Parts: sequence; structure tokens; C-alpha cells
Amino acid sequence: MLDHKGFDLWADGYDRSVGLSDEENAYPFAGYRAVLNGIFQTVMQKPNAAVLDLGFGTGTLTAKLYENGCEVYGQDFSARMIELARAKMPDAHLYQGVFSKGLAAPLMRRRYDYIMSTYALHHLEDPQKIVFLQMLTGLLNEGGQILIGDVAFETRADLERCRLAAGDGWDDEEFYFVADELRRAVPSLTFTKISDCAGILALSV
Repeated sequence: MLDHKGFDLWADGYDRSVGLSDEENAYPFAGYRAVLNGIFQTVMQKPNAAVLDLGFGTGTLTAKLYENGCEVYGQDFSARMIELARAKMPDAHLYQGVFSKGLAAPLMRRRYDYIMSTYALHHLEDPQKIVFLQMLTGLLNEGGQILIGDVAFETRADLERCRLAAGDGWDDEEFYFVADELRRAVPSLTFTKISDCAGILALSV
């Protein structure tokens, strides 16, 4: 698992490396574009939505929302990623910080129509994910929704099949989403499979 310095170094080539993995339909980013598009289409259902993006990276998805009238807030732990994203979204409210230590204070004082995260929250262990999701629901406007696009599976058996197929390429330091296990604590969580190693999890209030 990369630390923030690793992500800083990877930032300039991040979009290209992710795109190659998606085009090859290979773990871990098979379905990446479809995941981002699915979240984009959902957010676009509400004009001028207030959106909080956690782990926005270089702003690949967030910039499209910004261009289409969304009010964008975000937190990422890579200074270089933030620099690249800010160039695309000069009026967005972007903060640096590590999720496991909480959100930046200004973000906690807002309410959002959508809180989203793509390929970032798998750095949290499952108990942390549950606490984090429960905290985030308190930041949603009425009718709001949390949208998570990531390496994710409906069942542990699905994850194990992907692990076997990935072989030595599998990252044992990540904590990937398994929807039916998380539902024990978050029963209303839904999962839409996008590829053999990716999907969109949604939680509404």
C-alpha cells in the first residue's frame, strides 16, 4: 500500500496507469471507467448538487461534476494529487488529510447531496469502514446518498475467485469491500457489480 509520498510520486502517471489496467480488463482497475460513469450519471440526476469527494486523486471524476455545475468539496492525502486537481477545479474546496484520522473541520460543518469515493476507502479495515460510513450519513442532506466505487465484491467467494485469478498481482495490504459482510452492520447498503473486481456501493438516507 502506497503512503502519501508514494501517491505524490505516482500522481502524474496515475490516470494513464489506471487506464491501461481498465483497457486490459485486468485487476485492480477493470471496469474503472464504467464505475466512474455510473457515479457521474447518478450525481447528475440532481442539478447543482453539493458533492463531497473523498480521495479525489487528480480529479478525473470530480472535474466532470465541477464542469457540470456541481459544488465540489473534497479531501485527499496527496499534496501533488490536490495540486493537479485544483488546476482543473480552481473554485473547488479541496483539503489535505488522512481519512483514518477524520475529515478536515470545514468539511464536517457542511451537508452534501452526495458523498462519493472512488478507489480510496479500501485502505480502511472493515470496522473502520463501518464507523466511517455511519459518520458520513450524518453529513448528508435529506434524500442524500453515499456512492463508493472501488475494488468490491458481493461475497467473500467472489473476492477469492478474483484473488486466485490475479495471482502474484494481488495486493494483500488492501481491505476490499465485501457487500454482504458489511450489510451485517449497514443493512441498507446496496451493491451493483461492474466487473469481476469492481462495483458501486450505495447508501441512502
